[in-house]
Amino acid sequence: MPRVAKFDRDKAVENAVRLFWERGYGNTSMKHIEQALDMRPGSLYATFGSKDGLFREALDLYGSRMAQSLRRALEQSPTIMTGISSYLRNLAGEITTPDSPARACLVVKTLLEVTAEQEDLRALVNQRLQMVEDHLAQALETASRQGELRQGADPRRLARLVQAQMMGLRSLAQRDISEAEVRDLAEDMISALSAFTVPPVAH
Repeated sequence: MPRVAKFDRDKAVENAVRLFWERGYGNTSMKHIEQALDMRPGSLYATFGSKDGLFREALDLYGSRMAQSLRRALEQSPTIMTGISSYLRNLAGEITTPDSPARACLVVKTLLEVTAEQEDLRALVNQRLQMVEDHLAQALETASRQGELRQGADPRRLARLVQAQMMGLRSLAQRDISEAEVRDLAEDMISALSAFTVPPVAH
């Protein structure tokens, strides 16, 4: 059986991200996958092994994009905390764009729908969420060393708070509320983070 070219595989995984994000893992059948990826069952199984195999690759791509977006916001900002604020603002804009498959996070949606019997899938999703928390914690530890955080602020605990804000923003955006309301919520979250941040020195 001929192998799928790398370009075609990348396009297939891209389409899978959109499909799983839009429908959810449980509501996505092999027939949906065949239609979205324009692949025959034999080619699908030969390329990805199973629905779970395809989902793992889709989740990897989705997660890498989340990480890149956060990394870019941190690198382009003068401080860690302003970078996190920038990321939350960018997130509010991304999840309200008309072409977004869904506003809620694909990882969180999957975590909420998997059953206790799907141990491998649950472990995979938890692993991805842990990676985000670890990345935030490392950034906030740097912020603490640089004097951006108030005395006594726990970087790991604050990382979980920021992650909860990210998850909450996406989840609330799933409601029938306006783009302006989502952006206002992001600003409220940023204001709440100021309780942990050392104010900039006026010059």
